[in-house]
Amino acid sequence: MINNERMGQGETELTTLLMGNFLRSLVSSEKKPEFLIFYASGVKLVSEGSVYLETLVSLENSGVEVLSCSTCLNYYGLTDKVKVGKKSNMKEIVEVLLKFEGTITI
Repeated sequence: MINNERMGQGETELTTLLMGNFLRSLVSSEKKPEFLIFYASGVKLVSEGSVYLETLVSLENSGVEVLSCSTCLNYYGLTDKVKVGKKSNMKEIVEVLLKFEGTITI
């Protein structure tokens, strides 16, 4: 689950760099998550203008399902600007989360 545009707290430049490194490392990782779920300001990463779109498309092409919270997309005015993955709702997100024993939030 990714709930922010950046990874961690601190300087914007550093936390943006960390998010990019994290996502690119997932692309090159032999083992990948089944899902990436974006919510809160994290939905900005899957939307028009995101510097991470190419990386996220690579993840999606490798079999990772990318879901974005439609309530969050609507809140940020991004509903029509999603460029990777699919729009989802809280019911589906809960169903996905309940399939797994552990969830990692970035």
